[in-house]
Amino acid sequence: MKGAMTSMIAGALLSMATNALAESSELGELQVTEVVGGLEYPWALAFLPDGKGSLITERPGRLRWLDGEGRLGAALTGLPPVFARGQGGLLDVALSPRFAEDQLVYLSYSEAAEDGEHAGTAVGRGRLKADMSGLENFEVIFRQQPKLSQGAHFGSRLVFDRDGMLFITLGENNQRATAQELDKLQGKLVRIEADGSVPRDNPFVGKSGAREEIWSYGHRNAQGMALNPWSGQIWLHEHGPRGGDEINIPRKGLNYGWPKATHGVNYSFLPIPEAEGEKVAGTEAPHHVWEKSPAISGMAFYSAERFPAWQHNLFVGALADQSLIRLELDGDRVGHEERLLEDRDWRIRDVRQGPDGYLYLLTDAPDGKLVRLGLQEK
Repeated sequence: MKGAMTSMIAGALLSMATNALAESSELGELQVTEVVGGLEYPWALAFLPDGKGSLITERPGRLRWLDGEGRLGAALTGLPPVFARGQGGLLDVALSPRFAEDQLVYLSYSEAAEDGEHAGTAVGRGRLKADMSGLENFEVIFRQQPKLSQGAHFGSRLVFDRDGMLFITLGENNQRATAQELDKLQGKLVRIEADGSVPRDNPFVGKSGAREEIWSYGHRNAQGMALNPWSGQIWLHEHGPRGGDEINIPRKGLNYGWPKATHGVNYSFLPIPEAEGEKVAGTEAPHHVWEKSPAISGMAFYSAERFPAWQHNLFVGALADQSLIRLELDGDRVGHEERLLEDRDWRIRDVRQGPDGYLYLLTDAPDGKLVRLGLQEK
């Protein structure tokens, strides 16, 4: 039954193709298929079960349903208002771990403060209607406090772990020092229950002057996060300033350094004022670092059987470098790196492994695309 369902999904997704071209990679010829266009700054993608297509967020505030035959529907109803300014808007989308029973869809987005000039990241959930026309009974389950952003550094990715805990990446709103301040939710990775409550085993529960939602801190602006399918650990990556993009495996209660520790400098080429060096006592060194920033966004481990050459690879989108980064893993160690799709001029915002074993990419543009990527099959 599972094999038949996978074949059905693969066939439906293949029928979406509007343009297919082959390109070279170290592991063979790539098959690049533009599935659908006409998306306004798409940000994230979540696959629905049973071949029912996918949900795609558009940063201006729309959630779109792409059905199993590649037809793009109208914007779903029932969404909250978003602060669609600068980097803000409707951001990530994730399905409940119990989606088959509860039909809940989780969204992260930038939410305006009362003054209308500042905003912070919020997360809410609503029930997907059976006809895919909208979300019902949308409720906010988490809010970043205080709201300090004027349009920059919201994060934000959503990942459920194997225990059903929800991890949320939160940017530091371009207010660097706040990433080290435990009474604020800027520059943090938080961990909450699926209903928004705080797990009793979070590291700062019961500690004065600290937000109990915090799992780890000292992050800058993490726009990629995924669950390692082999270890069950959360991995995230975050933007550095000019240089110093990082991958981290965030551990309970630890400090990942920003802005005290960084491999980057300010966009003016001057040092980060708070920086004490690349390695600072009491902070964790990056698991992997790019000295020159690709401007990374989106991340997916490859664990499918379809393309064995990609097994135990990690794929990361690059905005500034306009490429897809392929990293070979040996356990947790990051090894060889290859850049794919460099001639496409695509700012890659999100990367997901599809139920058919292909990779799916979203391009960050006013006329953005959903792209399917695979290796040529003989």
